[in-house]
Amino acid sequence: MPFLGLVILGVMVFALVDIIRREEFQVKHLPKTMWLIVVILLPLIGSVLWFTLGRVYPEDAPRMPRPSPRATAAPPAPVRREERTTERQIADLEREIEQDVRRREMDRQRRDQRSAD
Repeated sequence: MPFLGLVILGVMVFALVDIIRREEFQVKHLPKTMWLIVVILLPLIGSVLWFTLGRVYPEDAPRMPRPSPRATAAPPAPVRREERTTERQIADLEREIEQDVRRREMDRQRRDQRSAD
């Protein structure tokens, strides 16, 4: 267990040095002197609080990469259809219906012919 005490002491010293070296505008939620008191009185908890809540991290600091929603699966590109009027759509549907009726009629004739043979 003395190793754990050394780790806590090291983290506390690192936090204290970090607090002292920071400018006032780089400290959040409490003044620097209050952070020093918190870290000294509660070494482990105070250090964790300092590094999570009290310290301002620069915007350009390297961070852990987060998978972006686009990196997982890109949505398919939208199919661009030509602008069709309602009349054109109705005509296309009627043509499809006629083709389907012809196809069914041909299938029925083939079945009838096979059954006759």
